[in-house]
Amino acid sequence: MSSKAINPRKISKAELKFREAFERLKSGKVEILPKGTPLSQNNVAKEAGVDPSALRRARFPELVAEIQTWIEANRDSPVQKSPRQMMLAQRSRNRDLQEKVRALEEQRDNALSQLLDAQLHILDLTLENQRLRAQVPESNIRFMSDGRTK
Repeated sequence: MSSKAINPRKISKAELKFREAFERLKSGKVEILPKGTPLSQNNVAKEAGVDPSALRRARFPELVAEIQTWIEANRDSPVQKSPRQMMLAQRSRNRDLQEKVRALEEQRDNALSQLLDAQLHILDLTLENQRLRAQVPESNIRFMSDGRTK
C-alpha cells in the first residue's frame, strides 16, 4: 500500500499578490484603492498594483473563479460606506429634511392666513346681518299656538 502525498500547487508571486489584494478588499483594509471600493476582478488587480488585464481567467482560473463566487455570494450584502460617504449622505438627508420643514412651515402659514381671512369675513357678515335685522320693521304678525296644550 503506497500512499501518494498530494503535492500542494505552487503559487506564483503574481498570484500571491492577487490573493493578498483579494483578501484586503474582502476585509475592507485596502492599501492602494480608496476605502469602500467594491470588490471586482479589476479592483483586485488594481489593489495588487498591476494592470487589470494581468488578472486573466486563462492564467489564474482558480483565483478568478473564487473572486466571481465571492462576488455572487455577497451581491446582496450592503456595501460598507466610508466615514466621508456616510457624512455626505447624512448632510444630504439633513438638507432634504430642512427643505421639508420649510415647505411645511410655508403651508402652515398659508393655512393660518386663510383661516384669519375666513374669520374676518365671518365677522363682517355677522355685523352686516345684525345691521340688516335692525333695519327690518317689526312685524305685527304673531304666531298662535294651535290650542293644544299639554
